[in-house]
Amino acid sequence: MDDGSEEGKIPTLIIEGTVTDTDGNRVEGAKVEIWHANSLGNYSFFDKSQSDFNLRRSIITAADGQYTALTTMPVGYGCPPEGTTQFVLDKLGRHGNRPSHVHYFVSAPGYRKLTTQFNIEGDQYLWDDFAFATREGLVATAVDVTDEAEITKRGLNGPFKHIQFDIELVKEKQDAPSTEVDRRRASA
Repeated sequence: MDDGSEEGKIPTLIIEGTVTDTDGNRVEGAKVEIWHANSLGNYSFFDKSQSDFNLRRSIITAADGQYTALTTMPVGYGCPPEGTTQFVLDKLGRHGNRPSHVHYFVSAPGYRKLTTQFNIEGDQYLWDDFAFATREGLVATAVDVTDEAEITKRGLNGPFKHIQFDIELVKEKQDAPSTEVDRRRASA
């Protein structure tokens, strides 16, 4: 997912999971869109110093519903100190910090589109996210992997972190409001 610009600066992260329906059936062909900020707390498209689509990927699940993303460990960040969001938060007496997190859009034919994220355990703002986005079940643990055989199997050069994040999709219901937002988006 990353363009290599932060190699050696922050740990490598492998995110894996399985997409299932509410009955536990694996969903083949689900589109898992993942993105997160770089080590400075900036997102590609907004930060012009990053390459297009840096730390953003679309992954199609295999027949077993599995997806895997190779990326870098995200870090938490704060609102721009001179920005309007921080101005409002200052007036409210609140900080503008977010814990480290990864965003998701997950969609598949016949299922409602899911917009979610997980926050990473151990971040000082995990339970004090200014966006109130931390929920039980959406906290992921980044496990340190140092086993040489596993490092070699993954084709990596050194230790990495691993997060398992499984996703459950709800089947589409007739006459339910759409979960799709119709707006222009950047294209690859």
